[in-house]
Amino acid sequence: MRLAVFATSLAAMSTLVVACAAGNRNPTRDTGVTDTGAGDTGIGDGGMGDGDIADTAVPFDSRPPPRDVGPRDARLDPDAACASAVVAATVERLPVDIIWVVDNSVSMEPAITEVNAGLNNFAALIGASGIDYRVIMLALRGSGRITVGGRDRFGVCIPAPLAGDASCGDGPRFFQVEVDIRSTQPIEQILGTLGQTTGYLATDDRGSDPWLPLLRADATKTLVVVTDDNSRTCDLPRGSPCNAGDPPLTTSSLEDFPGGPNPFNSRELGPGLLSATYAPLFDGYTFNALYGWGSETDPSVTCTYPGGSRPPASGQTYTELVRRTGGVRAQICDGSAAWGPFFDAVATAVTRTSRIDCNVTIPPPPAGMTFDPALVNVIVRSSADATYLPKRVDASACDVMGGWYYDDPTAPTQVILCPTSCDAAQATLAEPDTGLDVQLGCASLLI
Repeated sequence: MRLAVFATSLAAMSTLVVACAAGNRNPTRDTGVTDTGAGDTGIGDGGMGDGDIADTAVPFDSRPPPRDVGPRDARLDPDAACASAVVAATVERLPVDIIWVVDNSVSMEPAITEVNAGLNNFAALIGASGIDYRVIMLALRGSGRITVGGRDRFGVCIPAPLAGDASCGDGPRFFQVEVDIRSTQPIEQILGTLGQTTGYLATDDRGSDPWLPLLRADATKTLVVVTDDNSRTCDLPRGSPCNAGDPPLTTSSLEDFPGGPNPFNSRELGPGLLSATYAPLFDGYTFNALYGWGSETDPSVTCTYPGGSRPPASGQTYTELVRRTGGVRAQICDGSAAWGPFFDAVATAVTRTSRIDCNVTIPPPPAGMTFDPALVNVIVRSSADATYLPKRVDASACDVMGGWYYDDPTAPTQVILCPTSCDAAQATLAEPDTGLDVQLGCASLLI
């Protein structure tokens, strides 16, 4: 079995560290805090280390954080006396929407059988991470071979508990949108049914009910396509040539198609996922697929089934989309052996690419301590570095340098990262030994 992974390492859950003032800005042993010494604070040159502590106030020598360096150069100061206590909390992960698109051709019977049998375990892997997930299936609903419009097709029937009942029904986290996915048209049908354009409505043979309302605004999006063919494009045509003058379909059109006439017929296609129409709904999405690719270096090479036959196409469109988004892929020719690792790899990618919630709740201070909103610093900590972020008055003051602000300046309950810093923290916190630290007790670093 060959499984290719276009991905980085798993995202680590983060720790929010809070230091609070104990009635004054220079807490001493009179606060009831035991002086453990600078070497026992758990705060070193790179931030929190093996000595991380929670719900414990720790005194330091008096020295504020450095003011002569910018936010990208600041270091967590082990002697910062004003950092008087730390309280651990967890940075939450935002929801994930996982969209499966399964080719209903009868040649797909073995693969669809694997989808039916394995999707519950796949969902359980996502659920075990604690992430709020939703699975949306684009495919004909049915058990075994079915006839649709005089054509033999193979239906998808997901059993309980993911489905709501034994009849392939929807469930609390599972929604099947009935659409007859044609072997060479998945990209066209995604764009058309998402946009509900002419030729792709529920009354059309290639259309469906609307599924855009099933997508949650704050959820990371993952697409998974299962097919033994390629989605036709004008640069890799199959069948009729593209209509002259129509916007061409290319290997990147899932993302950037402008919307307009389908170059292969008289239907209309909606705009690409990353167009202004949907922004920012699909920002940071990943594309994953199990299809007929056969070479790590030549996308035109098709894999070979054990009996010597080959799938209809190598799926060059999917190879490009997997590459562009850092997704995972597996070979349909590997049969049953491909599916366990593929399900695991996609589940891992879903967890890794899920976005952090950059609205971070401030935990209550330890007993006997008070919270002073004027004495706060926010640090993004990696395994080798710690970077102070500048404090902003509010969201309108955020700029390319990033920073943070309060949800309510007079009675704050959350620290909110500016978009630039949120994106940077997302990338940093995907690595091990990282965290988001909120240091209270020291005057805020203003840049």
